[in-house]
Amino acid sequence: MEKDGSLLDEYVLSLTDVARPRVCFLPTASGDADHYVVRFYRRFSPGCEASHLSLFRRDQGTGGVEDDFATHLLAQDLIYVGGGNVVSMLGAWRAHGLDVILRKAWRKGVILCGPSAGSLCWFAEALSAFHGAPRTVQGLGLLPYSNCVHYDAEPARREEYGMRPGFAAEDGVALHFRATRLAAAVSSRPDGRAFRVKPSRHGVIEKPLHVDYLGAAPPARVSGGTLPAACARTDVASESVGPEPVAA
Repeated sequence: MEKDGSLLDEYVLSLTDVARPRVCFLPTASGDADHYVVRFYRRFSPGCEASHLSLFRRDQGTGGVEDDFATHLLAQDLIYVGGGNVVSMLGAWRAHGLDVILRKAWRKGVILCGPSAGSLCWFAEALSAFHGAPRTVQGLGLLPYSNCVHYDAEPARREEYGMRPGFAAEDGVALHFRATRLAAAVSSRPDGRAFRVKPSRHGVIEKPLHVDYLGAAPPARVSGGTLPAACARTDVASESVGPEPVAA
């Protein structure tokens, strides 16, 4: 849900291959912020069966999931995880059993995606800089790599990259994974970049990835895919297809 456009959202929706996909929003990382939930519905409800799942609000409101989280989430075509504090989000998910449910959704072929914290969460390791200096966080491990978002906007992340080999993405760039293999890197910016990265004694070794700019043409339909978590748009987590995550 980028403020200046919806190219990445359109790309993720195209992966569902459904005319009116079922999309559930998890705003946990923002503390279930009302403005974020409202933005989600404004963006997705016109063309989707939209819903959201709040862990911090007693009154879910219209479209909110009150109980039986597993049944609802496993019936979705796409699960969209919002940005915010990835550490708090993972703790809340584990306390409520959502980590187990999301792994089942990924294996079932539900597309998982999200920006910032919604990208970091799908990986084995991630670099978070929420409320302080960058530090390593253990994610859900659906993707056996490390992940770093906001790679251009927050230079300190690059300086502190000491995790296992993985992927880094600049703002506006999404990493699309099919199972655990990187299928594509796409961008809502003409100059968006992404990298394979690994630490060394002399700093981070970066290998630029080919990134397709989505503004050049409408996003092509991608068939056969589950998009679970890792659509890294530095923004999108991972998209998983059977299981397929999209990271941003």
